[in-house]
Amino acid sequence: MQNAPHHRSRSRRGTAAALVAGTLAASLLGGTAATARPYPEPEPVPTTLSLPSPPGGKNVKVLVFHASATEESPTVDAGIEAIESIGLSGPADRRFKTVATDDASVFTNAKRLGTFNAVVFLTGGGDVLDPEQEAGLEAYMEAGGGFLGIHDAARTEPYSDWFAGLIGARPAATSPAAVQRAVVEIPDRINPATKDLPLEWKRPDKWINWASNPTGKVHTVAKVRESSYMPGTGANGVDHPVSWCRDYDGGRSFYTGMGGTAESFAETDFRDHLRGALQWTSRLSRADCKATIDANYSAVKVTQPNQAGQQDQIGEPHGLVVAPDGRVLYIGRGGGANGAPVVTDWNNPDMGKGLGQIHVYDPATKKVTLAGALTVFGNKGGGDELTKVEEGLLGIELDPAFETNGWVYLHYTPHSGLDRDKHVAERRVSRFTLDLATNRLDLASEKVLLKWPVQVHSCCHAGGGMAWDSKGNLYIATGDNNSSGFSGGYSGNNPEPDFKGLSFADARRTAGNTNNLNGKILRIHPEPDGTYTLPPGNLFTGEEQDEGGDKTRGEIYVMGVRNPARISVDKKTDILYAGWVGPDAGSPSTTWGPAKYDTFAAITKAGNHGWPFCMGNEQPYRDRNLPDPDKPLGWYDCDAPKNESPNNDGLVNLPPVTGNTIWYSPQGGAPDFPRDANGVPSYKNEEATYLLPWLKGGGQATMDGPVYRYDATTAGDGAWPRYWDGKWFVGDFYDADNPRHAVLTDPKTVGKGGLPVTAESLKKIIPVGQGGIRNLMDWKFAPDGSLYVLDYGRGFFTSDSQSALWRVTYNGGQATPAAADLARKAAQ
Repeated sequence: MQNAPHHRSRSRRGTAAALVAGTLAASLLGGTAATARPYPEPEPVPTTLSLPSPPGGKNVKVLVFHASATEESPTVDAGIEAIESIGLSGPADRRFKTVATDDASVFTNAKRLGTFNAVVFLTGGGDVLDPEQEAGLEAYMEAGGGFLGIHDAARTEPYSDWFAGLIGARPAATSPAAVQRAVVEIPDRINPATKDLPLEWKRPDKWINWASNPTGKVHTVAKVRESSYMPGTGANGVDHPVSWCRDYDGGRSFYTGMGGTAESFAETDFRDHLRGALQWTSRLSRADCKATIDANYSAVKVTQPNQAGQQDQIGEPHGLVVAPDGRVLYIGRGGGANGAPVVTDWNNPDMGKGLGQIHVYDPATKKVTLAGALTVFGNKGGGDELTKVEEGLLGIELDPAFETNGWVYLHYTPHSGLDRDKHVAERRVSRFTLDLATNRLDLASEKVLLKWPVQVHSCCHAGGGMAWDSKGNLYIATGDNNSSGFSGGYSGNNPEPDFKGLSFADARRTAGNTNNLNGKILRIHPEPDGTYTLPPGNLFTGEEQDEGGDKTRGEIYVMGVRNPARISVDKKTDILYAGWVGPDAGSPSTTWGPAKYDTFAAITKAGNHGWPFCMGNEQPYRDRNLPDPDKPLGWYDCDAPKNESPNNDGLVNLPPVTGNTIWYSPQGGAPDFPRDANGVPSYKNEEATYLLPWLKGGGQATMDGPVYRYDATTAGDGAWPRYWDGKWFVGDFYDADNPRHAVLTDPKTVGKGGLPVTAESLKKIIPVGQGGIRNLMDWKFAPDGSLYVLDYGRGFFTSDSQSALWRVTYNGGQATPAAADLARKAAQ
């Protein structure tokens, strides 16, 4: 049986008086001349209303209140009709009766007000409630009522702090008056108000600018992309919420800035948006409206500062992994304690000798154990690129069966493999066994899976990350380890500098070489005996006969990466995620190509990601060659790159370049330029378009993070909520304007160079700045859903008092309303 039509009463009160009073404050809140009164807010009026808790019952009713201090809004009839239609449609257990009125006395009638499950403000703005009526609305919320504000409701009760809190934000003094088509981003994919909406929702409306951005104080479910329309004066920038919700003063509040036109209410998607909001506010469904409220998160250091001159708690932070039982294993690269001596003389047998430590933090005991230390090449201190070094203990992973076999995989540069004459070292990936009872690493248990040579005459970019997929394949990120200082910070393609015949400034010898394991992401399948096999689907088999044969390595899954220090694999989709550091050029060059781009990529298949031929979205560099590498040759062809370096012993004809997901420079996020007939960008700063305006670099160093997957079977008290499920965490070593965001990608374009559809800053949840996590080195979610973060510290090539392991937890509680308070149980 369908519900009866709504009843609409039309009792006006004091409209003329409100018009006169309102003209004295015409500009308040960007409203019309009659939206505010020129006298101060009176003292709060206590209410004697006695309301049921929660208001309403199984006979679900929604009150639509549509009073206005001026003439009635032209959206009222369309809004009421839409809400009534929503209430009369859909499954029977989701239906409700609609009652509409502009008579504010309903808020002082406890018997009547208490029958409504939710109240909708479809008001035209201004002062529409007297103090006693506002107190009645407050009592209604305190009893557990639900509130939905639509568009101009944000201009209602302009002198009331309580009502401002109920709404969540007030309009700025100026907002565009015209109806404009814009893109609405939907970061919340599980809220009933947004779960069925497009990732990018294109629709016309009147878009409100906010006097104060509510992000972090409310839970945003939708935001408008300002680059898609003209926001005018008072624009909010890259983060412009448009719909949000939160638990407020005992009840539930939802607000949308959309619905500024009568036509909006005829849209199927907008009705679905309102339907979900009404389901939550009227207690027909539950929703988490707490997940992005900053105060609901806590970040705490779990390690103590090292004892003087020791590294008993933490080494030079470089990576972490979390075991299934919650223990955290984290590594120190090889730098000593702050102030410890280093040996930089190549003639000294101890040159660069350091210790790469493995520490274990046990959350059950809250104690740290130094599990063991490897003697590594990686302790030369600071200096220029011909002095410092970034080798050492670079990566850690645990065997998929770690709980039973205790196997730990370490990616490192042993000091014993150093050739001090030729300035060449050995990089290896080895398997060790950890005693699960004592947290001690058996160094004698080493099984060397894979090893390869790296030049160490020049620094840097050693890579190091490792990750598993669901098929037991191990991904290993290896750095390019070439200097860009001999190419002006652009493409590392100078073939001239060498040490004893080995080039150290030509990344075509390494990252761009199909026969070299540096500057790659490798994929192998470790076997129980300590060997490995090659899984199908890598970029090469190693047996290609092209160009004479013996010019490829079968371990290569991704080529053309510069410094992939962090990689991760989404355990649900097996998509590989990686980030790598770019070169050093501070701005683009019309001669040589793009500025330094730090890069993130979602990788769905084997491929070539460009370096040192192309960067970003297939933006080419300029070739150079002997005898004068300072003179440019032609632009590289990203669709058919050729490696014609004299230092290349791999294929000349390379796989086409795959575009990347995120790239950023000191100028901004995802710079793009007009291209000529040959597809070459102009590389003129003034012509750049920034496709991802929410991020920027400067001093920049990507730190790829995980894709969060919520698991109810293992989630602990501090678990991040389901809201974050499927979001990819991308960050930077530095915390200024650099990214520290959770991004959402489009499944239709992921892995094909598609840009993220939305991004949310994490800088207040994973705190930046003084006293926070200023130098993010690695971050991983534990099985209990909490997040562990390594802060590198405040020096370089050492550990110091700020080097620490942090744990970030969520304390916002469960979704609301409580399951027992639902008005009806959903039909099975």
